[in-house]
Amino acid sequence: MIQQNRLVEEFIALVQVDSETRFEQDICVVLKEKFSRLGLHVVEDDSMAKSGHGSGNLICTLEATDSNAAIPTIFFTSHMDTVAPGKGIKPQIGEDGYIRSNGTTILGSDDKAGIAAMLEGIQVLKENNIPHGRIQFVITAGEESGLKGARAMDRSVMEAEFGFALDSNGSIGDIATAAPGRAEIEIIFHGKSAHAGVNPEDGISAIQVASKAVSRMSLGRIDSETTANIGSFSGVGPLNVVCDKVKMEAEARSIVQHKLEAQIAAMKQACESAAADAGTTCEFHADIVYASYMHDDSAPIVQLTSRALATLGLTARTFHSGGGSDANIFNGMGIPTVNLAVGYHEIHTTKEHIAISDLVKTAELLVALVKEAANV
Repeated sequence: MIQQNRLVEEFIALVQVDSETRFEQDICVVLKEKFSRLGLHVVEDDSMAKSGHGSGNLICTLEATDSNAAIPTIFFTSHMDTVAPGKGIKPQIGEDGYIRSNGTTILGSDDKAGIAAMLEGIQVLKENNIPHGRIQFVITAGEESGLKGARAMDRSVMEAEFGFALDSNGSIGDIATAAPGRAEIEIIFHGKSAHAGVNPEDGISAIQVASKAVSRMSLGRIDSETTANIGSFSGVGPLNVVCDKVKMEAEARSIVQHKLEAQIAAMKQACESAAADAGTTCEFHADIVYASYMHDDSAPIVQLTSRALATLGLTARTFHSGGGSDANIFNGMGIPTVNLAVGYHEIHTTKEHIAISDLVKTAELLVALVKEAANV
């Protein structure tokens, strides 16, 4: 039922619209027109004021073909922004069946492959009169900047009972059933300045204090579900003055929420104890920017996805992701969501590529998921 040429043409058109994160205004206009032309009710929310991005999120609603209230409302989500370098993308279709950029930019299959699959899937549903419930297609801004569009979304616009993010690496059939929550951490160590050559003993080196704090932290891979990292360490001053201020920026992640909280507490303790030992103070600020999620393989949404894949002759393979996505935000809203692989490779690089066959499979999977949801 999927029209491959139409799907490829749609994908090629989408990736040629510049949409680097924070500059989503042009692609937003294009997507409003495309979803509206297909008969969906399209709303751009007011999240732009909170996120600082070039557009709000789009909530595009396809009404049910059947008034049967037993058919659940579901949703699909992809993001409209890309990473840099994403201006002036020139997609190339290779003889090997892969689509690439010309090598000077990314391709943008992350995540315009998901959006192209949505647009093709909607047309297939309509052309073949496939019964379905109400479906929301949520296209977010600012995903690449830290899920900012989804984080700024008002929960009240979401009517779906469960849904699917089309935004994971891997082969079609891979299902990210868990992903870590993430904390952003800022730490400021206060020292005491003194002349480094005349009376250094009267000073307190903030650099030394911060270094001792880092040495007391467990960093990197903490366990199979938890990681932590110091991203920046800055203490700037003249060579002849004991440095009196250091700023560090860090993150912590864990699939298990209480482990994330425990890692933050341990990092805070390391900082405060190092500062106390040196007779000084520090400021520790941690913000959990999004929560973790985890679905067991027996969860209804995982089982539904597995059944849909089976109808296409594909095998479901669940895994735990190490990175966050908009699926974290929707799960945090209380809407069960899994993140599905769409087949892109080497994303965020100029070598990014995707197989045409995987574009087709993603669109087929969307239709299969809609059919399976109507049978729940």
